[in-house]
Amino acid sequence: MVAQLMSETEADAVFHALADTTRRDIVRRAIRREQSISSLAERYTMSFAAVQKHVAVLERSTLIVKERRGKEQIVRANLDTLRRATRLLDEFETIWRDRVVRIDALLAEETSHDETPPQKAER
Repeated sequence: MVAQLMSETEADAVFHALADTTRRDIVRRAIRREQSISSLAERYTMSFAAVQKHVAVLERSTLIVKERRGKEQIVRANLDTLRRATRLLDEFETIWRDRVVRIDALLAEETSHDETPPQKAER
C-alpha cells in the first residue's frame, strides 16, 4: 500500500508525540514487538499512570495501536504512520538537497565569472 501524505494536523500530532524521549522509547519497543502497558511501565522510573498518559499521546498520534487482550492492554507500532512520517521527512530532505545543489551551482557560476581574465579594450 502506498503511504498517503500526512495532513498538517497529523504531522503536528506525530512530531509532538516523538518530541518526548520516553515516547520515542515506547515506539522503539513497540516496533520490536507487541508489549503490554504493564510490561512497558516496569521499564521506567515513573508511575503506571504516567506511562499510560504517554501511551495515550502515542495512540492519538496513531504511532501505536492499543488493544485489549483479556486483562492486558497491548500496544504495537502502527507502521503505516511511521512510513508516512518517514516519507514526509524524506520530502523535506529532498527540498533541502535541491536547495544545496542550486546554491552550489550559483556559487560555481559566480566563481567562474571571477576567474575570467578581463578582456582588453579594443581601439
